[in-house]
Amino acid sequence: MEKGEISDVLGEIAILLELKGDNPFKIRAYQSGQRALDTLEEELGTLIGESRLGEVKGIGKALTEKIETLFNDEPLPFYDDLLASVEPGLIEMLEIPGLGAKKIRKLHDELGVDTIGSLTRVCESGEVAKLAGFGAKSVEKILSGIQNREAYSKRHLWWIANETAQPILEGLRDLPQVARAEAAGSLRRKMETVGDLDFIAASDEPEAIMDWFVSLPDVREVSGHGKTKSSVRFESGMQADLRVVPPDQFVFALHHFTGSKDHNVAMRSRALSKGFSLSEWGLRTEDKEAMAVDTIEDEEQLFKLLDLNYIPPELREGLGEIESAEAGQLPELVQDKDLKGVFHNHTHASDGDHSIEEMTQAAQDRGWDYLGLADHSKASFQTNGLDEARVEEQIEKMHAVNASGQFKCHVFTGIECDILKDGSLDLDDSTLEKLDYVVVSVHSSFTLSEEEMTQRFIKAIEHPCSTMVGHLTGRLLLKREPYLVNIEKVVDAAIANRVIIEMNAHPQRLDMDWRHWKRAASKGLLTSVNPDAHSVFGLQYASAGINACRKGWLTADSVFNTWPIEKIKSYLAGR
Repeated sequence: MEKGEISDVLGEIAILLELKGDNPFKIRAYQSGQRALDTLEEELGTLIGESRLGEVKGIGKALTEKIETLFNDEPLPFYDDLLASVEPGLIEMLEIPGLGAKKIRKLHDELGVDTIGSLTRVCESGEVAKLAGFGAKSVEKILSGIQNREAYSKRHLWWIANETAQPILEGLRDLPQVARAEAAGSLRRKMETVGDLDFIAASDEPEAIMDWFVSLPDVREVSGHGKTKSSVRFESGMQADLRVVPPDQFVFALHHFTGSKDHNVAMRSRALSKGFSLSEWGLRTEDKEAMAVDTIEDEEQLFKLLDLNYIPPELREGLGEIESAEAGQLPELVQDKDLKGVFHNHTHASDGDHSIEEMTQAAQDRGWDYLGLADHSKASFQTNGLDEARVEEQIEKMHAVNASGQFKCHVFTGIECDILKDGSLDLDDSTLEKLDYVVVSVHSSFTLSEEEMTQRFIKAIEHPCSTMVGHLTGRLLLKREPYLVNIEKVVDAAIANRVIIEMNAHPQRLDMDWRHWKRAASKGLLTSVNPDAHSVFGLQYASAGINACRKGWLTADSVFNTWPIEKIKSYLAGR
């Protein structure tokens, strides 16, 4: 296991012990061990190899043994037994915002709550509001969290859905009976979350394909097994549908099942205005005679037949793409290959898993010319945020990496600086001025009014050291709703102060939402696609940010980190 994964296990053990009402000293030991592991500056493998892990403050003999076991990918019976001993319903309640282990334990001990269903009942009956430490507002928040959880459980992050879909798609394409195959639906349109997976295959021999599909190893339930359509549900809970159509219908089926509904309505209307009837089965003239569909081999030809430029799937949301395609005004959307580097990434100096050198090597391996590293500032104490002295030490380390000549990839010195409740920044100006750039982000006091939160951002944006705004609305997709903020006012303030608003590319954030970017970019706002990587693995999340930028109609000109390094240096120096 990686250090970050081991840290997560220690944290989970502490939570499970708390749910069981175990000894507070034992709980704190695991919490302290997790913090000690998170703040290690030496490589974990080195400490274990040299038998020095037990010398680290906060990691005793028992923890050393458990960490070494996990590091060697060996089973940890203590953890497995602990997990099995806690009622599953109590663990599920941890997914509800505002409910920590202590509160769940109190609800269990005093009201016998052991499932989300029983929690709902005691909230609605008024019993929870009478408990010390709770109240009417707490109950309202819990019930809202339960409702959101039910809605969230029906959808999946695009990144996770895509990881499930790609092996299936490759498997379909490898079948000898399949002429062509594609994923459709919201996955193909690169929506931030996905409901069901949709696959379209072209074949004249559908039955063998259907048998293969329903027999996939992770299938938990077969809800439909027909000759041309089958539906399954995987162990993850995700549902997938497969449709097999004759090869001459493939383009039409792919277009139709890609959607969106609004796009399809507009396309059918467009077809009617040209004397055609468009459906998933094909294109027909008004007298119902079938077109010579063998002349339409791909979607480009379908759009061209309707006098439209090709519309990429990401733009098919019924938001003016038909009109722009007709006028020849669709943008040339930004692509992965346009990125020359990324900003807002973390190292093990705060809550990341890897060193400056490891992150730089990983960025260089991706072909990037530069990498921005921005660890948390001191107000984010839960992430081991850096105070002024540690920031300056980190700057020196990054300068040393650049001076070493070890990498072609240049490291820009940055910080993710907390915006405090009053809009001031978390670090002294004298320290911030020594950095190449500053990402300003909110990590606390999420319940401010819209006006208060908006003014908080604007004050931070007006600070002369602010370079870019991090994850503007604080949302965590399928987990936490965005806090209240007037996005239009913040965008205007950013433009006026030449501050960038990032596209936080972490698959659970994708923030600022793509729906705001078309208008914001037209007014002159710049974005930076930032993976918010906490490990070398996390750098790949930049691709999810590109997806969201494309949905927001963005070209490379609107994306800061498509610029060459000399232009980046000039811009940052000008700040």
